[in-house]
Amino acid sequence: MSQGVSEDAPKGGDLVKRHRLSTRIWHWTNAVALLVMLMSGLMIFNAHPRLYWGEYGANADHAWLEIGASRQGQGMLRIGPAVVETTGVLGVWTDREGEVKHRAFPWWSTIPSAYSLADARLWHLAFAWVLALGLLIYLVWSLVNRHLRRDLHITRDEWRLSHILHDVKEHARLRFPTGAAALRYNVLQKFAYAFVLFAALPLMIVTGLAMSPGTDAWASVVTHAFGGRQSARSVHFIFAFALVGFFVVHIVMVVLAGPLNEVRSMITGKYRLPREKSDV
Repeated sequence: MSQGVSEDAPKGGDLVKRHRLSTRIWHWTNAVALLVMLMSGLMIFNAHPRLYWGEYGANADHAWLEIGASRQGQGMLRIGPAVVETTGVLGVWTDREGEVKHRAFPWWSTIPSAYSLADARLWHLAFAWVLALGLLIYLVWSLVNRHLRRDLHITRDEWRLSHILHDVKEHARLRFPTGAAALRYNVLQKFAYAFVLFAALPLMIVTGLAMSPGTDAWASVVTHAFGGRQSARSVHFIFAFALVGFFVVHIVMVVLAGPLNEVRSMITGKYRLPREKSDV
């Protein structure tokens, strides 16, 4: 036992409480809301599969990103001058009946699966309210119970480059905290959660408002702040896929750290502390 550590402190192998009920509810509500919004958003994107910078954007204007079909009939993704063939995945693909479709995202990735811009907008806006209200309630409650201060606050020592690089190396070597240390977020987790809570999700909500023509009637400054609706749409799309990237990394880390233990902690709140190597 190291000096200053209580004999009653949790140790490797102990079953302890890890996540509060409010955190667990928000986690799963947010997961469902983001999944529905992503899939309905892809259907909305299918209506005009191009992204622009500025106020306006139409077929004749130069798009910085485009998903569609080439003149040769192949699926393609173009970002700036770079073009990647995506036949069978994006742009040109085969539906469940074996019919070839020329549309950006395939049926299995969208809500609804059959093309309907009106239905996709209904799904998207309904769950946007779930996302926005859920985020607001979670942040307020996290301030009240001091979750943000206690668990997500980045200390002065953690801002040191040497500390950050050490955590990067430990993750690259798949060395995860054990014992009571596993209950604390490391600096990379804090950066990731801060990005999601205070950058990605708020920007998704604000750019969603900026794309609405109705916003001009009561808060035109929101649209102007992004340089126009098309710029807001581009930022919205970029941060949507930044959240997808966060989700992929999150799932990989859960699998590597022990999926049953990690998922149980987010359902029941109980977590089995990883044992120290000397205890195994």
